Order: sequence, then structure tokens, then C-alpha cells
Amino acid sequence: MRSEISPLRDFLHRESASGLLLLVAAGLGLAVANSPLGSTYFNVLDWGFDIGSDSIYLKLTTLKVINYVLMTIFFFVVGLEIKREMTTGHLATVRKALLPLIAALGGMALPAGVYLMIAGDANSRGWGVPVATDIALAVGLLGMIGSSVVPSLRSFLLGLAVIDDIGAILIIAFIYSSGIGLNWVMSAIGIVLLIVIARRIGLKHLSPYIVLGGLLWYCLYRSGIHATLAGVILGLLTPNVAKNVSGVEDIEDGNLSMIEWIEDRLHPWSSFVIVPIFAFANTGVVISVNSIQGAIESPIAWGIFFGLVLGKPLGILISVLLANRLKIAEYPKDASHGGILATGSAAGIGFTVAIFISNLAFREKADQDLAIIAVIAASIVSGVISWILFSVNAKRISNKN
Repeated sequence: MRSEISPLRDFLHRESASGLLLLVAAGLGLAVANSPLGSTYFNVLDWGFDIGSDSIYLKLTTLKVINYVLMTIFFFVVGLEIKREMTTGHLATVRKALLPLIAALGGMALPAGVYLMIAGDANSRGWGVPVATDIALAVGLLGMIGSSVVPSLRSFLLGLAVIDDIGAILIIAFIYSSGIGLNWVMSAIGIVLLIVIARRIGLKHLSPYIVLGGLLWYCLYRSGIHATLAGVILGLLTPNVAKNVSGVEDIEDGNLSMIEWIEDRLHPWSSFVIVPIFAFANTGVVISVNSIQGAIESPIAWGIFFGLVLGKPLGILISVLLANRLKIAEYPKDASHGGILATGSAAGIGFTVAIFISNLAFREKADQDLAIIAVIAASIVSGVISWILFSVNAKRISNKN
């Protein structure tokens, strides 16, 4: 039986569909944490176990297995999508990549600046939280809005979000990694070289790469660099070469690549299993009068909130307008300033990666909880504002015509 895949269509469809599941999982996490099952929920997440002894060991909890192991697969899919976009997709040429790149840089710089202006004195480490965009929820929102969104803005958002992911990955690697163990870093580099050599000599069996990938994960885990970055590295190292699979056809261009084949198999697991589990496990914040009051009085929470709600859309809009004025990048076809602003608001839905960074940026559990509350609130508000802006913009254009 022949199986047909369409990499871009399938990616957008899965991201859109998983957005609803992600919201349900996050809501369930909040509900359970604030129910009589709350103590059991937190005890299960905090349950710890050790593997190995002496110099070779793993010290994990249930939450770490989710955030370190399962999320490595999520970041592997992210790495694959970045590689595909940079080789054959929306970022494959300088002309295609320039506007999303400029917009993403503005959409990361201004939120970070807004956070530092509001909360820099309270805890400057949190500036990385509001720079993130959740592809699943942002793309899902544009899919739900429908015809009010011109096609060029969907492509623009996808390119912007992919570059946003690259920025978030670099921030995790260079800002939120600590206590770097040089020996383990050198071991990780050695494993990367072995993977490159294996590729060069034409080794095609997956088993050696799985073993080397596991060793790379462990070396990063021990080095102080966040272990999930092993997934990104492996995704970027995956060759975008032709893959001959009997009965499978790429209906977009007729050429099935290794990246498309792997992504087609892993992306459903990432979108429909791993990310919802992550959301369920990491949104479990106890909501009380004190916690709400604490968030209202916290510069950290307001810095994250305004960074996402205001900093993201304004940073993206200003960057796009500046690039257009200087004639260094093309404006999205048929898009208006209002459409760009609405797309920027959709990019203000941080959620998955923003929550992930929150757990790295803040050392105190109380600050992590404040950050998660702010990310959830900001993501909801950003989504609502984006919907309103797209609706108003569509009516305005319709009235002109």
C-alpha cells in the first residue's frame, strides 16, 4: 500500500492539531495540581532514582525524565525542521530567510529589553523567557482564524518561529548552561566528530547513530550543557539526502529525503505525546489567592507578560517596517501592517519553550511558578489579541474593497 506524505502540509497540520491537545494537557496539569490529587501529582513528579555509580551515573526524577529525555526527542524534531527549512524550505536562500530573520531578531531583542526594564533588578536571568514562540499554538491559531490570514503570513510566521527556535536553543546553550565540565565537553565534541565520520564513510544503519546519540546526550548531561541540545545537534547533523522507501511518496516535489522520512515518523510522537506530557507536568502550579497576589506584585511576572504581549508584536512589526523602509527585505505578499502586527501577537504565544526556559532561568521554585503563571496568562492574551487584530484587519480590507 502506497503512503503519501507532504512535509510542509503535514508539519503544519500536526502542529495545528497538537495545539488543542497542548492546551487540554496544560489545563489538566493546572486542574490536578489544584485538586485533592495535587500532593500525589507533585510526589510522582519528584520521585527520584539513580542509575550507575561512581563516575558513571544518572540522577533523575520523573520530571527530569520528561524534561531531559523526552524533550530531547522534541528538540531532535526541532533540529530536523530547522535543517529542512534551511536546506529546502522557507530559509533555504538569503532572499527567503532575510525578512523572517530580521523579524525574529526584533521579536527576541525587544521582549528581552522589556523584561530587563521591568524586572532586571529583581532577577535579570529571566530575560530569555519572553523571547520564545510556541510553533504549535501560533500556527494552530492562524489555522483556526482561517481566511482572515493571507497565505504569505503563514509562511512568514513559520520561518520566524523556526529562527526563534534557533535563538532559544542558543540561549539555552550559552546562557542557561552552568558549571561546564571541559572533559565532558571534549568527549561530546569527539562523539560529534564520530557521527560526521560515520556519515562520510556512508554508514546507513541507524543502530550506531542511536548509540552515539545516547553517548552524546550523556556527555552533555554531565558537562553542564543542557542534555536536550543533543537532540538539536543530531537533527542538524542528519543529512538532507534522498531516501528510497518502498511505498512512500513525497507528493510535494516527488523527492523523499532522509529528514522528511524521519520527521514523518517522529513528529506525531513529539506533537501528540511528548509535548502534551511536558505541558501536563510543567504547568502544575498551585493557584491560590496568595500566588495570584504574588504574581500581581512580581516584576518577574510582569516582565515576562509584557515582554510577550507587547514586546513580541512590536519588535516584529518595527523590524519588518524598518527592513521594508531600507529595502533590504521583501514585505510579505498582500500583507498589511495590521496583519504583521496580528502575526506578531500570535508569535507572543510562548508556552512550551518559554516554560522550558523558565525552569532553567530561575533557580527558586517560587520564581519558576511565577514565570509559568505569567507565560500562561501572556500566551492566552496574545492569542486573543491576535484573533481580534486579524478580524479587524480583515473587515477593514473588506470595507476598502
